[in-house]
Amino acid sequence: MTEQDRITVNGPRGPVNNGMGPQYVFYGASADWMIRKGVESLRIVREARMRLADRFVPPAGYRIAADRLEKPGSVALLEAPPGSGRRAAAIMLLHGLGEDGDADEEGARFEELPATDQEEDSLAPGEGDRFLLDLSGIADEETYAKAQRRMAVRLSQVQEAGAHMVVVLPSGMEHAHASDLEPHTVMLGRPRGVAVLTRHLRMDRMVFRPSDLGSTDLQRLCDRSPMRELARLAGLVRTARDSGRFGADFAGWLDQAMHAVTDRAGEVGGQVNTAHTAPERALLLATAVFEETRADTVYEAWHGLMRTVRHEVEATTELARTDFGKQLEALGIERDPDDRLRFERLAYADAVRTYFWANFPGVRDDLRDWIGHAAGLRGLTTDDQVNVVVRFGERALAVGRPDHLFDLVVRWADRATGSSRDPRAVAALELGLGHERFGGWFRRRMYECVRSGPLSDGLIRVLTAACLHSLGATHPDQAMVRLCYLAVRKGEAARGAREALLTLAGRDRRLYRLLIDRLRDRTRREPREAEPHLQLLIELLKSNRAPAPPPWPDLFLGWETVFSQPPTELWNPLVSSWLNAVAGDSTQEMALDVMVGAANGRTTALHRLYAIACDWAGLARQPSGAAVAALFWQHIDHAQYARTESAQRTGAGPRTTEEAR
Repeated sequence: MTEQDRITVNGPRGPVNNGMGPQYVFYGASADWMIRKGVESLRIVREARMRLADRFVPPAGYRIAADRLEKPGSVALLEAPPGSGRRAAAIMLLHGLGEDGDADEEGARFEELPATDQEEDSLAPGEGDRFLLDLSGIADEETYAKAQRRMAVRLSQVQEAGAHMVVVLPSGMEHAHASDLEPHTVMLGRPRGVAVLTRHLRMDRMVFRPSDLGSTDLQRLCDRSPMRELARLAGLVRTARDSGRFGADFAGWLDQAMHAVTDRAGEVGGQVNTAHTAPERALLLATAVFEETRADTVYEAWHGLMRTVRHEVEATTELARTDFGKQLEALGIERDPDDRLRFERLAYADAVRTYFWANFPGVRDDLRDWIGHAAGLRGLTTDDQVNVVVRFGERALAVGRPDHLFDLVVRWADRATGSSRDPRAVAALELGLGHERFGGWFRRRMYECVRSGPLSDGLIRVLTAACLHSLGATHPDQAMVRLCYLAVRKGEAARGAREALLTLAGRDRRLYRLLIDRLRDRTRREPREAEPHLQLLIELLKSNRAPAPPPWPDLFLGWETVFSQPPTELWNPLVSSWLNAVAGDSTQEMALDVMVGAANGRTTALHRLYAIACDWAGLARQPSGAAVAALFWQHIDHAQYARTESAQRTGAGPRTTEEAR
């Protein structure tokens, strides 16, 4: 258990008439709009929840909270001490609402909401959706008061929609809780630490007896440590076993892990105080950051670090100094048979990194610049590079410097050549997005970045990858918004963003509808920048992009926007794609009627549709092509006849702009 003015028709319950023109009633379509088709975007999140469920130990009060959440429209606000696994409990409460507790209900969302205001944030919950709101990081009353006002709106939306929401309340702010939230609040206790440790060890297939966990020191650790530290302890026991360097029995592995979590900080502090010289300390740190890489690479990184911190190298020749091997040996660093360096003691490298970032704040900028260069040294594999990035990123985030990590994302991405994206930049950004404390910071920084001025192709590719694979799994609405800004830019990289955006929308019918709404709004609201949004909307509305079965109400609204623009050649591929779809599958014939209806009886638009069908029929190779074109023409004739009769009854009205041309 461990411690993350427009008109929109959303889920109509009856007939909808969206302005002028004929009214189309789509009976039987509303219930399945939310059905997901091959939802890949939530797979990673679900796997993480499944792993957590295997290791989760319910705390006191958990059953009460679970009972509160049983009914649709229910909400639970959790109060619990820090380190008690309160976030994990919140996730498991929502996870338990899924089918059999181990799979998402078809069509339901499982998302974390941003704790602070975001410009593009809109909840729009549906029945059965599950939302996590983690406010545990809030530390001042003013921010908490704003968060509570926003939370009250969300609570109302969740209750009205029949969704579920769990909120993790901040600790130490009980005096600032709004009184009307009290009925939803549940107090959680702290799970038994030894039970948490035992569960983790069992899941790692450790063979041990209960008496092996009976030492006084271990009991004290289990009683006082945060749940994430107990999870780390279990992980270190597994690492000690898998390394093959610390004996062959559980007692030896546990002893090494206990030393790693209790003694390493003091051991590192003592060694750093003993190693007085800058070269010794630099070698210690370089090895800690580049552990498990080849000796020559560590040597190069070591000298790069000394240059970065402006250390004057000795004037004597290297042959006159202590050799590299002796220097490593003096610091307790060993070489394995493959000439890769590692520390003799378990988890010592992590302790060294923690010590330097915590105790040498004045060199953090230098360490960022050093990593910016050293993470690209010759001899590093892609896996080595990612390991270095993660190690640096963890320390930068631990000391509250997410900007250092994002600085490197931009630096590496901007230097990328060709059509590739820098794996270091992708790894750094995804690490930040997944961070429990700073994930929101990175989402906001990405939002500011995509809305800013020119971006390099390399950075666009990195932002696109992070949106599609990382943010798209946890915050798909926000991923879609950021991809929209990237997709309407110019250049090859922007084309990749457009494809990623269309792929993301194609995974989820709700996202598909939201993207149609957004592009319709941008096309109408920003006439000077309408063309790229219109082109994107047209591509989205093609038959090969639409979910199956086609969401006709959504397509109608999108086509209506397209056909309200002056007829252009952009219409041809859109209309032809649906004529091809109908020719290949007669069950898609409704597309013909809906497209004609979306023209709203405009004579010029109907003529354009007729001409496109004529050209298509001449090129169509399917035997059914002529029949499809004839049926389409029939729908167009009916629309024109209905318009003429209406005009005769009511008197000729003013012509549209298109008809006047």
